[in-house]
Amino acid sequence: MLRRGFTTVRDVGGADHGMARALAEGLLPGPRLVHGGKALSQTGGHGDLRPLSDNSTSCCGHEPGFARIADGVDAVRAAARDEFRKGAQHLKMLLSGGVASPHDEVSAVQYSDEEVRAAVTEAAHHNRYVTVHAYHPRGINRALRAGVRCVEHGNLLDDETIELLLANDAFLVPTLITYEKLAEAGRQHGLGETSYRKIGDVREAGLGALEKAHKAGVNLVYGSDLLGPMHRHQLDEFTLRAQVQPHADLIRSATTTAARLLRKEGQIGTLAVGAHADLLVVDGDPLADISVLTRPQECLRHVIKGGTPI
Repeated sequence: MLRRGFTTVRDVGGADHGMARALAEGLLPGPRLVHGGKALSQTGGHGDLRPLSDNSTSCCGHEPGFARIADGVDAVRAAARDEFRKGAQHLKMLLSGGVASPHDEVSAVQYSDEEVRAAVTEAAHHNRYVTVHAYHPRGINRALRAGVRCVEHGNLLDDETIELLLANDAFLVPTLITYEKLAEAGRQHGLGETSYRKIGDVREAGLGALEKAHKAGVNLVYGSDLLGPMHRHQLDEFTLRAQVQPHADLIRSATTTAARLLRKEGQIGTLAVGAHADLLVVDGDPLADISVLTRPQECLRHVIKGGTPI
């Protein structure tokens, strides 16, 4: 990721304090990592990946995986506190079904309003924020009314979603590239048939949702949501978004607007006195040709992270 030009990345499910610390201490090369620990899922939700024949109880956040199960206001509050105890810089909640989860529908509503508000309150107490996985306005809109700061995906948003995003100065992180690559190679990377059939539900609507949000002036942040070996397509999100966004706005989504989401204005995403001195030296003008950013082997001459050439 660093060699593609990403000097800071945000993880929303799976990375932990140890990984962030190892990167910060230079034990391995990589971008600055802003991690959110494990996402919260209700039983039977997007993060509950147990097979239907499994009657065991999954209750804690210590087993491998990107999510932990928490049901009820008290359990959500305790899980949020535990993730913040472990250094999470934000908290992710899974509020709708998803493509990768084989047992739920994309439009399914997950978690109650009271559970979402409990997470938002805990995040505020810790000077953190809640972001939510949600595709359908049935999940997105109630989350925004409950005070969440950010929405991941949002492919099926409606006019009310746009109004709520603007009214709350909230952020939207489309992840168009992951559906393209899952459609092309999902099966060979182990995506089950049930999940594969759901790709079309969100893939076709994604670009239109992005265009609507951009025209309305929503805070848009660059993201990818690529799984495992598909991370190599991280830069291709620029190509997809350039179909409906001017290049300058697209670059802002990966720099200044992203910094605002992370509450790191003046530290990252800018060339200014007192900032981290994260710089890309490219051969070309990305304002005229966005492929200058998507072809690092040809166009990326230098990556400088924190003032240090990589």
